[in-house]
Amino acid sequence: MMPQLNQPSGVVMSRLPAVLSRLDSDREGAISRLMDWVRIPSISTDSAWKADCARAADWLVRDLTELGFKASSRPTPGHPIVVGHRPKKGAPHVLFYGHYDVQPVDPLTLWETPPFEPRLAELEPGRHVIMGRGASDDKGQVMTFIEACRAWLAETGDLPVGVTILVEGEEESGSPNLPPFIEANAAELKADVALVCDTGMWDRETPAITAALRGLVYMEVKIIAADRDLHSGLFGGAAANPIRVLTKVLAGLHDDNGKVTLPGFYNGVHELPAQMKAAWAGLGLTAEDFLGQVGLGVPAGERGRLLIEMIQSRPTCDVNGIWGGYQGEGTKTVIASEATAKVSFRLVGDQDPKAIMEAFEAYVRDRIPADCKAEFIRYKGSRAISLDWDMPALGKAEKALTAEWGKPAAIIGSGGSIPVVGDFKRTLGMDTLLVGYGLDDDRVHSPNEKYDLSSFQKGARSWARILAALGNPAP
Repeated sequence: MMPQLNQPSGVVMSRLPAVLSRLDSDREGAISRLMDWVRIPSISTDSAWKADCARAADWLVRDLTELGFKASSRPTPGHPIVVGHRPKKGAPHVLFYGHYDVQPVDPLTLWETPPFEPRLAELEPGRHVIMGRGASDDKGQVMTFIEACRAWLAETGDLPVGVTILVEGEEESGSPNLPPFIEANAAELKADVALVCDTGMWDRETPAITAALRGLVYMEVKIIAADRDLHSGLFGGAAANPIRVLTKVLAGLHDDNGKVTLPGFYNGVHELPAQMKAAWAGLGLTAEDFLGQVGLGVPAGERGRLLIEMIQSRPTCDVNGIWGGYQGEGTKTVIASEATAKVSFRLVGDQDPKAIMEAFEAYVRDRIPADCKAEFIRYKGSRAISLDWDMPALGKAEKALTAEWGKPAAIIGSGGSIPVVGDFKRTLGMDTLLVGYGLDDDRVHSPNEKYDLSSFQKGARSWARILAALGNPAP
């Protein structure tokens, strides 16, 4: 439960119009600051850019310090983590998370302009964007929150709530040093609720709060048959072919209705609350709109489910890669000695990653010939995360977003995974509000990444409203 402010209801909200006006008047300054940060090539996955990652962290520390935060760049075995504090006595306290590292830019030849020379562009009449690597993922998203704080401080000299800012530099490389950092600094990072701005809107005009994240199991399976590749003219028809064995096993992972066939797979899977399912149906997501953009048109998930359920609230199984045998130019008539596949499962509800791994291994071993063997690699296993639909902070954020965008905020799930949300829950005991302003066509991780100016500017206004709502003792 968030503590109540030691000031009357309405005082914070009465200051909000002036804060929003401040954001509107400083749009050019906000764009300039974001471009300065985007110019720093903070690619975390390549050691050649290590100094630039440190430079991006230092840039943020300077900006936060100028705003009155007590900020520092904390060393880790990898790239530094930025932490900034601005407490407020007697008020709720929030922890904001984001990341300053960006994806590599390859293939460089597909960029219309250099990726670290940000520019403004007009995609279509009236639709202006900021182009550059990191403009959306995640520097632009982080700056929406910081610009909201800047406006509150400039206009009132204070923030509606206490704020801790945590911005890492290894999200794009798996965040290997973030969980131990959170654990080691748990007392310092503890807050009433965490805020994450690394998600998206429902569409360009409809804001969204992500209230559920699917978990993940990722595995590799190798089927081994003969002790060497065999001549198919001599051994074909007699020797086990591991490619055929593997593909038959993989094909059996789904039934004719699209359900996963692993025994016990649906243990812990819960149905959506009726009101949430009705709300999702009202969003009107169609196969034509969603699949049409990638040249498809027929949903491949469980029959009888809404398309939005398939991608946000139902568990899945996918083969992510498969190989074996001769793959060079021309022909080579061999029976491969082994075949390999990478398989992932997206989890929901209370599904247990370890149980899914064990069920998959048992499933494969039960279906291969006696003279074949299976080897497995377990890569990742993380549980799904879901918020309490009646969480007070969620309700306040929903009202704030609706007020800014003029449309009811969509409460949605996410097909992807954001592991730090689990760390916040397990280590700090905090729930997380995931509010982002990215769009499906932002081209994150791809050449010509962009961030709509409407997302950037209205995102900052949205955060200003959310901070006011969280700092207001009234419901």
